[in-house]
Parts: sequence; structure tokens; C-alpha cells
Amino acid sequence: MTTPTEIRFHASPDALAEHAALVVAGRAARLRDDDVAAILPAAAKELLPAMLESLRPGDGCAATTTWLPGSPPRKLTLVARSEKSSRHNSPGRPDALGAGLAGRDGKGRTGVLIALDDPSHAVAAAVALARAYPSYSLRSSKKKPAPGEERALDVAFVAPGGVAPAEVERAAIVAEAARRAGALVDMPTSELNTTAFVAIAREVAAEVGAEITVIDGAALVEGGFGGLEGVGRAAEHGPALVHLTWAPEGAAGRTVWVGKGIVYDTGGLSLKGKADMPGMKGDMGGAAAVLEAFRAAALLGSKARLDALLCLAENAVGPRSVRPDDVLTMYSGRRVEVNNTDAEGRLVLADGVAYAVKHLAPEVIVDLATLTGAQLIATGRKHAAIVCNDDDLEARAVAAGKASGDLVHPLPYVPEFFREEFKSRVADLKNSVKDRMNAQSSCAAQFIAEHLGDYAGKWLHVDIAGPSTAKERGTGFGVALLLDLIG
Repeated sequence: MTTPTEIRFHASPDALAEHAALVVAGRAARLRDDDVAAILPAAAKELLPAMLESLRPGDGCAATTTWLPGSPPRKLTLVARSEKSSRHNSPGRPDALGAGLAGRDGKGRTGVLIALDDPSHAVAAAVALARAYPSYSLRSSKKKPAPGEERALDVAFVAPGGVAPAEVERAAIVAEAARRAGALVDMPTSELNTTAFVAIAREVAAEVGAEITVIDGAALVEGGFGGLEGVGRAAEHGPALVHLTWAPEGAAGRTVWVGKGIVYDTGGLSLKGKADMPGMKGDMGGAAAVLEAFRAAALLGSKARLDALLCLAENAVGPRSVRPDDVLTMYSGRRVEVNNTDAEGRLVLADGVAYAVKHLAPEVIVDLATLTGAQLIATGRKHAAIVCNDDDLEARAVAAGKASGDLVHPLPYVPEFFREEFKSRVADLKNSVKDRMNAQSSCAAQFIAEHLGDYAGKWLHVDIAGPSTAKERGTGFGVALLLDLIG
């Protein structure tokens, strides 16, 4: 592959009529329905029953391919995803759909018809397809493909009652946002350092007409951002807090998204080992998702008042590195004794949420972060872990995860059980837990909550350490979740 596959969404399946290659995907039984068969080429209808009979999707998906007669012959691929969908999964099974659609592009244009059980599944299906085709590449050959060598997917949906053009447009924007967030995660830090990240945020603000404020350099020190400045002070490119605001006329309420943006995490002086450090370019997956969800919300004309805070730093090693035993004065005013410089994400997020409380008067704060390896143990590679101080917001997040395909699962919110882990004899608290067997992910979230001060609003923490990447590529996880949460 020399250039990424282009993905285009269409409001009508008629756009796929002339493609030399056609991929039809959906739940196995759904592919037998009349509305799906009516869209297929005449020659495919006779072959359809036998092709479907040969497929055994199991828990995932299965595919089969044939050539239809004609001049030139057309390639037809059926991708059947499993009939199974448990209560903690997304009902449209975008995970299986995306796996089945991966690698189906060829030279030229390929038509993709996705058969949905319900029109509301369009966004999750579109994001699953976008994840199957990452857009970032640093391959040696980036020359423009010759005519006929381009790779493009033209995508349409079929669903009972149809899919409204506005919903197709929404699916396209959300899918592209997730793809862009995945591309940011895939960029090496030699390309996406904090300075470059700030520049991209400025481009997004200019594109959508949002306000942007960047606090960096001496302003971080003078402003009292001890966590963010301390984590990033040893790097060549310094830390920054980026604040984007979308304030449509007449908007009520205020939601703040806070993204962890550690562009590389060596572990600091608590240095990671050689097996654990590769892949740490993706420790900014939370900030990537927040930035691209913010962009998409603006493009979709969101009526919500929205602030995005990107907490950007590189956790590097150098003469100015924060040491274990150092004490940092955080933006909240609380003093933190550092006992693990590799527990840095919570330090930058703590400053981010404290800034939100002090200056923005939010009704809802959502922080998004690749925060703990313990998240994978608790909820796995597909579900993010959430910690929330409000029953209704927690339930909304779970529902949004199922609807969007960005699955989440709650962890305990019990501050009185977890504060003990951060006790310090010389400061207000330490930054890393004493007992690593005591709900690490909930504890890490509680450290962030300790810097909310007297905030009485709703707070949701989303730990995306597992689902932010898959097969060494960024997934853009969190974009669709955030957008579904704000409607």
C-alpha cells in the first residue's frame, strides 16, 4: 500500500451499481432479506442462497467470494457477521463487521453495501469500517497512484425503513473523525511532538471557527500547572494546555472534555523496560479522540456548549526530569509527592480537570485517557473502563458505548476505599497506589477526582488503554462515544 484507501459514503445504494467489485456485509440471516437481494446484481440472486449456506460466522464473521458472469466479470464478496450479540456488546456487532470488511479493497473502486438491522446502527458500522482501513502511512513510496491503481471504497447502507441522508452524513463525519484520531495515534513522536500537536489543534480551531487558547512555556510555571509542567519539563518540546471552545448561539449548559496527551512515555526516571516502551507514542490517544470529536461536533453543528482541554507533554528523561520524592504543587493547589514518574497521565489530567472547575463552570466533565495497564485486566481490549460519580451519567455512557460501538464498562466509584492508597507523610498525597491489588484503575481515576475540589457536577473518567489500539494501529476509540454522549 502506497497511499491510504479512500472511503466515501453515499446516501443511496445506486451509487454502487457500476463497481467491478462489490462487498455485501451484514448479519447472516439479514443478508437473506428481500431488500438486500433487490439491490444485488441479477446474477447474484441465484448464487446468494448457496453462498450464505457455506458461511459459518461463529462468534465473529466469515466471508466467501465468487465471480459473476458478464463482460467484464464482477467480483462479489459476502461477509456474514455472527448472529450473536450479548448484553454487554453493541447490538450491530461493529467489531465483527469491521473484522470482516478489513482487506476487501482492491485496485480501483470497490462498492460496499452494509445491511443494517436498524438505521441507528449506521454510525457504529461506519466507524468499524474506518478502523479497518487506517489512514496514516510513512511508507517509503508515497507517489500518487497511476490511473486505475487508486484504492477507494464507496459505501452505502440498506436498513428497514431506509437510512436518512442526514444520518449517512453523520456516520461519514464520525467515521472520518475516528480515522483521523487513529492517524494521530499512529504518528511517531518525531513527527507528532507537543509543538506539532498544538499546531494541529490550531488548524482544527481555524477550520471550524472555534476559539483556542494555548498555555505553555513560562505561562505554565507562572500559572501553577505543576503536574503538566513537571511531567513535560525534560523534553525538547515543552508541555502545553490547549483549550478549545465551541459556543453556538443559544447553547445551554457546558460540557468539558479533557484528554491525556502524552506524546511519548518513557516512564521518566521510573524508566520502562525495552518490552514496555515500544508503542508509547500512542499515549496521547485520549487527547487525539477529544480533538477529533470536538472537530466532528462542530462540523455536525452541535448545539451544545463544548470545551476541549488537551493536556500535552512528553514524559522524557533528562537533567530536568521530575524525580521520585519530588513534590509538585498542582493547579488545584494540592501538593503531590511523586513516587512513580511512570504514573504521569494522572498528573496532567489532574491539572486539566482543576482548570475546568476553576474557569469553566461545567455541568459535566469527561476525561479520556490511556491511563492504566490494569484497565485491560479489568475490562479487556474491547471495553474501556469508566469511573463515574453519577448513576445517570454512568448509564448514559454505557448506552452510548453500545450505540456507537465504543464499548465501556463501569468500575467501582468508592472514594472512601481508594483515598488511603495515596497517603503521603510529607504532602497531600502521592501519585501512585500503595497496594497494586486494590482496584488500580479505580484508584487512578480517584487521584484525578481528588483535584476536582468542591466541584458538585457530574464527572466521568474513561480509561481507554486497551481499545485505543488494535494490531499496533490507532483505533480512534472514544470519538464516537463522546459524540453520542452529547447527542
